[in-house]
Amino acid sequence: MLYWILLPLAGHIHAFNLIRYISFRAGGACLTALVISFWLGPRLIRQLRAMQRHGQPIRTDGPERHLIEKKGTPTMGGTLILLALGASTLLWADLSNGYVWATLMVTFGYGAIGFADDFLKLTKRNTKGVSGRVRLLGEAAIGLIAALWMTHLMPHAIADGVAVPFLKNFLIPLGFMFPIFGLLVMMGSANAVNFTDGLDGLATVPTMIAAAVFGLIAYLVGNRIFAGYLEIHFIPGVGELTVFLSALIGAGMGFLWFNAPPAAVFMGDTGSLSLGGALGAVAVATKNEIVLAIVGGLFVVETISVIVQVFWYKRTGKRVFLMAPLHHHFEKKGWAEPTIVIRFWIISMILGLVGLATLKIR
Repeated sequence: MLYWILLPLAGHIHAFNLIRYISFRAGGACLTALVISFWLGPRLIRQLRAMQRHGQPIRTDGPERHLIEKKGTPTMGGTLILLALGASTLLWADLSNGYVWATLMVTFGYGAIGFADDFLKLTKRNTKGVSGRVRLLGEAAIGLIAALWMTHLMPHAIADGVAVPFLKNFLIPLGFMFPIFGLLVMMGSANAVNFTDGLDGLATVPTMIAAAVFGLIAYLVGNRIFAGYLEIHFIPGVGELTVFLSALIGAGMGFLWFNAPPAAVFMGDTGSLSLGGALGAVAVATKNEIVLAIVGGLFVVETISVIVQVFWYKRTGKRVFLMAPLHHHFEKKGWAEPTIVIRFWIISMILGLVGLATLKIR
């Protein structure tokens, strides 16, 4: 919005030329989302507590201390992230950019599915929300529309290919199957973050780290000079997603203020599905789907732990882990919650650096 308002005035007021720069608007978006989160957070949490007298339902088969320490904590805190992210993006981004709208559609569409899931869990007072089939169908429909939209926006020569890290200008051609691949990336990312969101702050910081990495990737991929120097695929317009991702970081920091142990609010599926979907959408838009699996390696491992646990238990009746996802396994082993969370943050930072290295090592 500010881009449209101030850009025509740049010829008359020199200072308004700053609005042309993605880096300036990205900083403004991050700060705006952070301020909105700080201002809106206490008000939203009071409202959620009033509406959710008993807080989020806690799994009875989970770590015993959760039934005591986390009982009564309200959920749906992801609403705070979405409000701050949405308002900041609309304020600072170039709203004529299709990549921004496609990514917002995935973020808020997945957020709506998560909101419905959280609402049903609260009203039914159990940990079962929207049925798995309905949830996956909704995610698939939104992901398919976004993938087709982004494919239409991309240069035709690279639109239906998958880039491979460490290889120069190499694409795996998928043809008409690329939108299917794209929706699977978005769905996988959304549900992987959802699996990871089980401890205070555990999913928030790794998501912000991934957003920071992909903010830089989007900026470089969307810049013809940098893309040429690094020998990565140039995608016009995708650099605008840096503004969106900066807003996501600001909203994430604001939410973490209230989600830090002991959490005053949980993000719920409203937050985890929307954040994961956003990362998946950006990965598809920037042609860095495989890099997302590296940067978001923590989310991948958490998801694999669930798949392995379910498969092996159904096959043998025995468990590989004390409890899945993986962070609960370490809780059962006696690790303190802050220890698990901080060590997982460190792993995410390392994976983020590895992901950035793929830009240069070619």
